[in-house]
Amino acid sequence: MVDASAVLHALNSKRLKYYVSDFPSSILAGHPGVIALPHLGASTREAEDNCAVMVVEQLRDYLEHGNIVNAVNFPRVVMPRESPYRVGIANANVPNMVGQISTAMAAAGLNIHNMVNKSRGEMAYTLVDVDSPVPAETITQISVIPGVLSVRNLPAS
Repeated sequence: MVDASAVLHALNSKRLKYYVSDFPSSILAGHPGVIALPHLGASTREAEDNCAVMVVEQLRDYLEHGNIVNAVNFPRVVMPRESPYRVGIANANVPNMVGQISTAMAAAGLNIHNMVNKSRGEMAYTLVDVDSPVPAETITQISVIPGVLSVRNLPAS
């Protein structure tokens, strides 16, 4: 944040020779000591291509492995695969959610190999790697837990 009036005073009193900005205020625009640059860092062809590739890679990682990066409304959750059997659960950030999820998995005879649960405000996201295939009934049991928004079975292809 810049006090434009203070910059203008410093330029006019020669205490500041130049002011460089990619977004000058109206009182500074046109002043001979102001160098206005375009605000185009993310608008170059190369930057837009890189952003498109990044989005596709992150979407594929979510669809295939359940990892979430750069989401606006979910926490960052990245867990390297340690098993070919994975479940991704979007849920409310409430007490005992992880306990209920692990109880449903234990009741199905599933061994939890690795697990991560992260929250962001009222939202949470859980990834669970298990040692064996996850029965459809277990996915259904987890999906009806109050506060669970979605459950995805993510077996490795």
